[in-house]
Amino acid sequence: MILASKPIHAAVAAAGAALLLGWGQAIAAIPIQRWTQPNGAAVFLVESPTIPMVDVHIDFDAGSRRDPADKAGLARVTAGMTSKGITAASPAIGGPYDAALDENQLSEAWADLGAGLGTGASTDRMSFSLRSLSYPDLLPKAAQLAARQLGDPAFPDAVWQRERQRLAASLREAKTRPATVAGQAYAPAVYGDHPYGYEMTEESLERIAVQDMMQVYRRLIQPCRAKVSIVGAVTRAQADALVTTLLSRLPAGQAGCEPLPPVAEVPPLTAPVVREIPFASAQAHVLIGQPGYKRNDPDFFALVLGNYILGGGGFVSRLSQEVREKRGLSYSVYSYFSPGLHAGAFTLGLQTRPDQAAQAVQVSREVLARFVTDGPTEAELKAAKDNLIGGFPLLIDSNRKLLDNIANIAWHGLPLDYLDTWTKQVERVTVADVKAAFARKLQPQRMVTVTVGAVAAAQQ
Repeated sequence: MILASKPIHAAVAAAGAALLLGWGQAIAAIPIQRWTQPNGAAVFLVESPTIPMVDVHIDFDAGSRRDPADKAGLARVTAGMTSKGITAASPAIGGPYDAALDENQLSEAWADLGAGLGTGASTDRMSFSLRSLSYPDLLPKAAQLAARQLGDPAFPDAVWQRERQRLAASLREAKTRPATVAGQAYAPAVYGDHPYGYEMTEESLERIAVQDMMQVYRRLIQPCRAKVSIVGAVTRAQADALVTTLLSRLPAGQAGCEPLPPVAEVPPLTAPVVREIPFASAQAHVLIGQPGYKRNDPDFFALVLGNYILGGGGFVSRLSQEVREKRGLSYSVYSYFSPGLHAGAFTLGLQTRPDQAAQAVQVSREVLARFVTDGPTEAELKAAKDNLIGGFPLLIDSNRKLLDNIANIAWHGLPLDYLDTWTKQVERVTVADVKAAFARKLQPQRMVTVTVGAVAAAQQ
């Protein structure tokens, strides 16, 4: 889920526009400082003093992989409800009394500070993202407000009843779109009973109450479970104090932060799965795939390069050349991996005329099978390396982009010099590496194929 941000003050936006200049001079080396606070929180910091701004990203192991099967969507709605108001509290003896704020008052408070706290949940994590100017008269206030929202969310039932109706209406509307129908059939077929395949439904929403949100929040959102990534104009001492403030209202939890129950791995497919779904649509939607790999897999760079050649490189990819350019079967055809803490799916997707769906599926499968068997050519691999290495500076040319990369390092336990060695890792991949990695990860004869809106051969 994409993090939803609150309104940002014009000064923040203006400062953000200048980041390109600052990072254009500072991408040669990215020193990441790492330490663990007494409360157990792991902190990752990149000091960036050029612009008076700080970005903070806080992750917890509280994503949808922790959802109960009958309450799919719990993580997503819990994250969303943390911005719907905060309770009254007195932070310390002799300190000021903090009045309760409803959702509108909370939004106005952020706007007055020219800062924002985004919230969201993905399959693996629940995340909170603070952005503020680092001026001494602003950042402490933003940190205190963020601490209140993190530690004292109100979870108002009346607001949840409204939000549940809104989400249910959105789910009903989504079912009128063939892309949604395809995705809803594809995920459970690829992931089986694994939580990665859970889909939020009207029925699962009805089973979720504010008590469920409060329970999961108290259990999973604790300082000792936090991974905090910071990029901005703060020193290590300032960053440490900032994190202490941000997490100050969360329950400390048990000493040592007992490990959470393990989540089973995604089961491999044992046979091909075909889902053909009738749908009145101008375009047939096709998804082909299977479980792929985990983010910490040693084949990561070989798979990234190989997928660029296969279907991730836009019009220069093999799939695009064979399906689009040579046969005119689809304007757009693509492939991607979505690795996480578990084996995220490999997906090949396209849209085509309903009467061409069968041919497009056949050609796509043949291209995929041939690539898995033969691998790329030397020329294809060189072109992919040149493109990815040439585009690497664009991945870290702003605080926000760099923060995303630091959070990725923190979450997946990657080496602190990961960004510094990224281009070398890409350069050393060989054709044999790509071929071997794809042979290990993909089995074209055992994939899920979902078509929505295709015209059967008998109807043509």
